[in-house]
Amino acid sequence: MNLIQHPELLDKLAAAHALGTLRGGARRRFEALAREQAPVRAAALVWQSRVASMNELQTASEPAPAVWTRIENLVRADSEQQAMAAARVTPTAPRAGGWWRSLPLWRGTTAAGALATLLAVVTAVGLRDDLGTRIGELQAQLEATPQVEYVAVLNDEQASASMLVTFDPKNRKLTLQRVGGFQEAGDKSLQLWALPPSGGPRSLGVLGQDRVLQLAAGEADVREVPALAISLEPKGGVPSERGPTGPVLFKGALIQKML
Repeated sequence: MNLIQHPELLDKLAAAHALGTLRGGARRRFEALAREQAPVRAAALVWQSRVASMNELQTASEPAPAVWTRIENLVRADSEQQAMAAARVTPTAPRAGGWWRSLPLWRGTTAAGALATLLAVVTAVGLRDDLGTRIGELQAQLEATPQVEYVAVLNDEQASASMLVTFDPKNRKLTLQRVGGFQEAGDKSLQLWALPPSGGPRSLGVLGQDRVLQLAAGEADVREVPALAISLEPKGGVPSERGPTGPVLFKGALIQKML
């Protein structure tokens, strides 16, 4: 199946890959396609950037009042059970070799079992509450994620991904994320260019040296632009009408998402 012709399936697979739920042969096939096809690689990088902040440790949270109520009920029920058992059984001195008939022994065993049950309940409740908190935070982060309508993965001459570019029409922002190891010298600047189907290249802005940065842009700047490129220019870039004056380091297709 050609994933590029099924954007909804591609988006779901990229999300599962980023969240770690895509496993086994399916994960290996998806990663192989990502290495060969820029749109698949772009979708994977978009979802990886969305969930990257989820790797941080969560802060501790107090158990809900209902948890303590359950614990008290378990302890009270165990105490009542032991009291009833003590009332029915008349203690007798254990005979030699009859240690297994010792009432204190079995009381201790019962208490240990109750403690293990209590610990299991506390652990299960804590894990459930923590999982609910994590799911809620993930949903909130996904809802706050900027809308992405255009995606481009810019590759170097060795076809290695070097820059991920996304466009958010709602906020009129181009977001660029360095995914390679290239770093320009202090007296040079990287400059982003739109490569329209007709006419010369058009500058979309000069990049700083941050790993992630944003450039202001309107949808008219990227609509019907088939490709983007990044050139190495003198510090501060060059005027748009002059076009790239330095070498073009990265280039890739600009894809409009269908979802």
